[in-house]
Amino acid sequence: MAAVSLSVSTVKPLADRVFVKVSASEEKTAGGILLPDAAKEKPQVGEVVQVGPGKRNDDGSRQEMEVKVGDKVLYSKYAGTDIKVGGEEYVLLSEKDILAIVQ
Repeated sequence: MAAVSLSVSTVKPLADRVFVKVSASEEKTAGGILLPDAAKEKPQVGEVVQVGPGKRNDDGSRQEMEVKVGDKVLYSKYAGTDIKVGGEEYVLLSEKDILAIVQ
């Protein structure tokens, strides 16, 4: 099997998919207790780093994406495919799995 080297700039999502850099998970609880790796929840917030061209409509035109590169988004907990590139965590997900753009 051939090894594939990925970088963020070489990943171009297709259709209505979005490539998101996952934000770091919380290390401590609100009360100050340090969390072990097994107890940490999967983060649901990240920054959009690449977007696809948009979903194709029945007439062949493309539907415009609602998110753009640089947007901070909240996405469904178990959505998408987790990808690790250069020690950083990313998730590739469909635009419909994005719940909100956060400020």
